[in-house]
Amino acid sequence: MDQPVFSDHWGGTYRLIEPGRFTMGDTRGDGARNEQPAHDVEIERPFFMGERPVTQAQWFDVMGSNPSKFQEGWSAGLRPVESMTLDEVNHFLQRLNERDLEVVRLGFIGRWRLPSEAEWEYAAKAGTESRWWFGDRDRDLDDNGWHAGNSGGTTREVGSKSSNPWGLHDMNGLIYEWCEDHYTQRYDEPRKQEAFIALDGHRRVIRGGAWFTESDATRSTARSSAPPEKRSDGLGLRLVWEPEEPSSN
Repeated sequence: MDQPVFSDHWGGTYRLIEPGRFTMGDTRGDGARNEQPAHDVEIERPFFMGERPVTQAQWFDVMGSNPSKFQEGWSAGLRPVESMTLDEVNHFLQRLNERDLEVVRLGFIGRWRLPSEAEWEYAAKAGTESRWWFGDRDRDLDDNGWHAGNSGGTTREVGSKSSNPWGLHDMNGLIYEWCEDHYTQRYDEPRKQEAFIALDGHRRVIRGGAWFTESDATRSTARSSAPPEKRSDGLGLRLVWEPEEPSSN
């Protein structure tokens, strides 16, 4: 998939994820109950997704502080930022959007946000139907993601494992990533690209698994959740940039 891309001044790259239709959830019958029933989802609008999770260096530049546990060593700035609440994530997004209010990218003005759960899984699968984008064998995870069996008890530099077919790194392991959606055990939602928001919802969707989880939690369809006030050294974020209007320039 040859996607248009753009870069930011932190060295992050964002790849176009084109519209399409995919089956969301467990189609194999070996996933958890909260991954069923599998259901078709239409991704109707294009969006750009970060190749890698947000780093500590990027977070510090925007926020002036670093909440992460793993700050030791020369490479800490290249590790994912972690240990922030969802409120802090939303504050980060607000500052980022204020900073980039009139920035034109590929002829468009847009906004930064979290991915919806449907967008996240669509991008993680990258057109595949196997347990991970690289296949079904646990032993192949070491080459493609950080998990409890190979992380050494810490986060690692983003992008140091192979990318999936759409050019995205660290979708399986390293850190869980906040999504926009409220979590629902009944998996007949979402059936569209937009995030599922419940009036009485509290827990939020997190996806991807982390450096301390076993391999099963890093599968492309594996789902988890956290309260918005949760802080964890295995929970961070990945940015989506959504083009909203053509530039008048």
